[in-house]
Amino acid sequence: MLAIDKLIEKIIKLKSPVVMGLDPRYEMIPQCVRNKYSLDLEGVSKAILEFNKTLIDNTYDIIPAIKPQMAFYEMFGILGMKTFLDTCKYAKEKGMIVIADNKRGDIGSTAKGYSNAYLGKTKIGDIEESIFDVDFMTVNPYMGTDCIEPFVEDCKKYDKGIFILAKTSNPSSGELQDEKLKNGEEVYKKVISLIEKWGEDLRGKYGYSSIAAVVGATYPKQLEELRKLAMHTFFLIPGYGAQGGKVEDIRLGFDNKGLGGIVNASRSLMCAYKKEEWKEIYSEEEYGLATRKEALKMNKELNFIKED
Repeated sequence: MLAIDKLIEKIIKLKSPVVMGLDPRYEMIPQCVRNKYSLDLEGVSKAILEFNKTLIDNTYDIIPAIKPQMAFYEMFGILGMKTFLDTCKYAKEKGMIVIADNKRGDIGSTAKGYSNAYLGKTKIGDIEESIFDVDFMTVNPYMGTDCIEPFVEDCKKYDKGIFILAKTSNPSSGELQDEKLKNGEEVYKKVISLIEKWGEDLRGKYGYSSIAAVVGATYPKQLEELRKLAMHTFFLIPGYGAQGGKVEDIRLGFDNKGLGGIVNASRSLMCAYKKEEWKEIYSEEEYGLATRKEALKMNKELNFIKED
């Protein structure tokens, strides 16, 4: 089954277009977890893994996916990367879709190496090994088609997917993405047209391709434009919650059946135990329950699926 169909069916089953970003800054982790471990690379990595596993335990049956941001694991070196790998394996064992947020993009041979690591396999003599083996990864398209093709080929070969940066949610994204080409077309519209083309051979039964796009909720006008322009492109939509994306804005990224996107929330889920409404109910030690409650609240707000 195509990766995008697996994701959409999970969304439909759980009535949840939510992906939990696991971007665990050490200071975000509850003190009750930090107190268990030494204040060094090994102890921090163990604290992050316990934190991640607890959040997964409390959400795997109500949301379809996690999205670990690689920077927050790489910064702790080899031990941090092991924590990333262990987190991904644990989530997959629980039946969750895993999206590695690593925004890779480089010349073709280097892109192939990145793709081997996350989507395909690494060949060692006559043996092929899966390394990180995630379901999707994020990709930077700004070096052009030959740098995207290795990822697309592995998506075809191994039933994986990619989310390509199109219109991102950060404040300065317009410095490049909103600039106009000679024909008057904005760069982000050119990128989305390329994504539609790159994904033609990987469209699934819901009409969407495993070659998907990142489109931020913080720019609702562009989100709405791109939904109309890219009928076969599934959106990963960051910007909800702490970044200010509103429900009515996010709705613009979905089709008339309530499909077509998955919404990322990182801080609002990871740090739910700090919110006043949950602090009154749950102790710090019950941080996983607070995250579950926040995820259920998101599901209620963001479930746009129309029943047949």
